[in-house]
Amino acid sequence: SLVVLFGATAGAYGAKLGSDERELILLVWQVVDLHSKKVGTLHKSLVKADNLDLSDQCREVSGLTPEGLGKAEPLDRVLQQFSQLVSSDLKVLGRSSYTLCSDGQLLIRQVLHPETSKKNFLLSDCFYSFYDLRKEFHTCYPSSAAVKDQTIKTMAEYLGLGTDEAEEDFGVWQVKTMVAIIFSMLSEGCNHVFSEPETVKYKYETGPWIKAYFGYFFFFFFLCSSKSETVDSETVIRARGLPWQSSDQDIARFFKGLNIAKGGVALCLNSQGRRNGEALVRFVNSEQRDLALERHKHHMGSRYIEVYKATGEEFLKIAGGTSNEVAQFLSKENQVIIRMRGLPFTATQEDVLGFLGPECPVTGGKEGLLFVKYPDGRPTGDAFVLFSCEEYAQNALKKHKEILGKRYIELFRSTAAEVQQVLNRYMSTPLIPTLPTPIIPVIPPPYTIATGSIRDCVRLRGLPYTAGIDDILEFMGDATGDIKPHGVHMVLNQQGRPSGDAFIQMKSADKAFIVAQKCHKKMMKDRYVEVFQCSGEEMNFVLMGGTLNRSGLSPPPCKLPCLSPPAYAAFQTAAVIPAEAAALYQPQALLPTTRTPQASAAAPPAVTYYPAQAAQLYMNYTAYYPSPPVSPTTVGYIAAPPGAVAAAATATHTPILPQPGALVRMQGLPYNTGMKEILSFFQGYQYAPDDYNGLIQLSDQARSVLQAPKEWVCL
Repeated sequence: SLVVLFGATAGAYGAKLGSDERELILLVWQVVDLHSKKVGTLHKSLVKADNLDLSDQCREVSGLTPEGLGKAEPLDRVLQQFSQLVSSDLKVLGRSSYTLCSDGQLLIRQVLHPETSKKNFLLSDCFYSFYDLRKEFHTCYPSSAAVKDQTIKTMAEYLGLGTDEAEEDFGVWQVKTMVAIIFSMLSEGCNHVFSEPETVKYKYETGPWIKAYFGYFFFFFFLCSSKSETVDSETVIRARGLPWQSSDQDIARFFKGLNIAKGGVALCLNSQGRRNGEALVRFVNSEQRDLALERHKHHMGSRYIEVYKATGEEFLKIAGGTSNEVAQFLSKENQVIIRMRGLPFTATQEDVLGFLGPECPVTGGKEGLLFVKYPDGRPTGDAFVLFSCEEYAQNALKKHKEILGKRYIELFRSTAAEVQQVLNRYMSTPLIPTLPTPIIPVIPPPYTIATGSIRDCVRLRGLPYTAGIDDILEFMGDATGDIKPHGVHMVLNQQGRPSGDAFIQMKSADKAFIVAQKCHKKMMKDRYVEVFQCSGEEMNFVLMGGTLNRSGLSPPPCKLPCLSPPAYAAFQTAAVIPAEAAALYQPQALLPTTRTPQASAAAPPAVTYYPAQAAQLYMNYTAYYPSPPVSPTTVGYIAAPPGAVAAAATATHTPILPQPGALVRMQGLPYNTGMKEILSFFQGYQYAPDDYNGLIQLSDQARSVLQAPKEWVCL
């Protein structure tokens, strides 16, 4: 038997049904016995929606009103009545089983499943299998219109059925016409057989996106070659704006009703190795992908999610694997993966198993643990754990932020794609990128970052996020020649992405004024850019993390400046930091001359090294930009060649910071942290000698603390 089903929402109708996320307000159905060609009673039920504000199209097409819907039953009660009435009609017809038949995919996939998922109640099994009347009709009548162009009316016209839509209530005519179409398909001339229903997956299948066809070896072969495999770009979408804590199951729930391929959810990570609110999702076919695109700006909780097309190549970059260790770890299917973050670097497998305890046993014991390490074998503090069931995983998640050793441990749900992505990120790239290009000495002119109140700088606001220094120079036009060397500074936000702001140092205040007048609200890549004249002091406030607005300057937080994006130049280790860099960071390189009256009068130029291909007039300070917050130790400060350091020291009497000295960057400090708390944090570490005080720009209070007989110091 078939149960012919028709429905409508409070919003869009027809091809856009369900695309506006509006609730169901009408269900009409009738049982059809395919053998005896008898029908049951036709039922029509109104559904009370949470939001009774009907769209104009809904009012016009359905004739329903908010007053009438206000007296109806809610969806869960209507679905209970549906099951009871269908069972009653089947008994009358002498049947016991049935399959739904709807006009297309939208009512089942785009309305019923998403809405019941959001309202947290389960659909009965009958809603996970159904016949698409449009597809069945096209199979029976191949010369008819394409499936996507079919409607109930066009199918009826093709068969010459003389039904008048105006004679019946909305929904009743549609069901009666669908029943008539089915009987025509069952006639002797066609003898159509309903044999292959559409299916909706009950749950998302986790695991690697390729199959282990013939055991582990074949699985590993496919996993290792997965980046050279192809994924149909017509099956992949990019979801953007996801809550950072969302898991693959949360994303699958957002796309409830659509069939996602096994392991088809790949969470994207940012430069810090954390989820960036984006995911690539691979569906079983292009039809499911097209339905997913209709959920653009649907909501996950209180946040709307953007859905765009993506390519198979993008999916492979995230979900593809290259590691033998990853292959072996993921070879166990149907496992729940949990990511642990913040582990002590000395933590062992026994420590992790002891932390999790007997209430959440790990699959395979030690084999169910995967520690993430750097290429040199050092631990990163991350690990992945396998659990055989949801109950064990939930028990593990309850240990979120519990203490192991002296550190609290974060636990999150994870995916196979995230495992591969994290391992690839840490294991496939060297700690310090290098190039074989020779390092050439360059003697720069004696320039510094402006710090005074002279308004010889301009601020660019509203830049396209894709704009680079070349785009800014093109935007400046003829005024490019008036920019100081190294005078273009891109400003990043806290996530390390372009903020849309930039500062430019001009050769004089007059040049800055002319540029501000000439380029203000000039277009760059379809966006107008605001240009304001400002001082070097104001520029430095923003570059050091402060804000510049109409109310004045807001002081920066305790962190290093956000200058150019962390596109680390491919330096060899033999390089000297530019002189202006030392004023900001004081790394292991030449530092400015000790501040004396004589030194300020005439300071000789410092020796500076740049790679041959990086020696550009407008090259920003990416050469000495510190490592990203995720891993302050992965990219060291650039060391000076001993010969160059000695020669420069002899010539200029510049103090040199010895090798044992170094700077550290602290991130995540409480906003009310003071100097005493920081010094206490580093208690037990050797302090810098008093001779260094002249090299470090310190307040009187800080210098008095450093000169006190302590055993520790924070630079």
